[in-house]
Amino acid sequence: MHCPAALNLSTVSCFFFSSSSFAGWGTNEGLTISILAHRNAAQRNLIRKVYAEAYGQDLLKDLDKELSSDFEGAVLLWTLDPAERDAYLANEATKRFTSSNWVLMEIACTRSSHELFKVRQAYHARYKKSLEEDVAYHTTGDFRKLLVPLVSAFRYEGEEVNTILAKSEAKILHEKISAKAYSDEEIIRILTTRSKAQLNATLNHYNNAFGNAINKNLKEEADNDFLKLLRATIKCLTYPEKYFEKLLRLSIKKLGTDERALTRVVTTRAEVDMERIKEEYHRRNSVTLDRDIAGDTSGDYERMLLALIGHGDA
Repeated sequence: MHCPAALNLSTVSCFFFSSSSFAGWGTNEGLTISILAHRNAAQRNLIRKVYAEAYGQDLLKDLDKELSSDFEGAVLLWTLDPAERDAYLANEATKRFTSSNWVLMEIACTRSSHELFKVRQAYHARYKKSLEEDVAYHTTGDFRKLLVPLVSAFRYEGEEVNTILAKSEAKILHEKISAKAYSDEEIIRILTTRSKAQLNATLNHYNNAFGNAINKNLKEEADNDFLKLLRATIKCLTYPEKYFEKLLRLSIKKLGTDERALTRVVTTRAEVDMERIKEEYHRRNSVTLDRDIAGDTSGDYERMLLALIGHGDA
């Protein structure tokens, strides 16, 4: 295979992405990891493009044929363009929406406005319907009331904060929560329209004015599933590293690893805030994330995850 100069990848990459790599000889998993796990999103997209031009085949489909199990899931999710990946994860989440499956909220709250817009575009292109209409169709009641505007949001991304507004909306939040009106339109409006900088200012004022962090006041009815979603939404919007640390901890430490959640968090956060998540994980658990992953996974799947979180030996 002749590697185009524009690809700017090593000779070993060119060798790997030749048709013989998939011609029944079995894929070299180590080479797959060493190439794909160390390429950024733009480079991975370029690899897919060049592969398609050279062989008229989809690299993802060829990898799907050759790889298996959890390793396959990690490689395929990682190789997808981030917006395509989120669209796929969101679609899967609409089919399996449960009280412990907050993937839709997670995507809506931890992506930038531009990223979320691209997710909605990718969703429409792939599934021929809008993300908003699918979320509305698959959810009901208070969950629909919060999730539809969350996935539809286009927040201001700047750092400018209106202090007077922050104080006013902190008071509104406190009044509604004190009245246990958790799904009140004002709470939904504030959480789904305000910039993250503005929300942080509002929640800091809430803490200072009323003596409690807002999530402390939302813990009074721990069995209320909507309250769980509301707390997770606030955590995702304000301290995403804490949200993802907890998700990783639960996926690794509970009886039987939750590979689906583990793979999702590692592949979606590796290029975003994995260093902060690793720091939070170590602070919270007194053990490093790579050590826990190595102790709970094995083989190519383990090596792929360790490479993605930046473990030097992977």
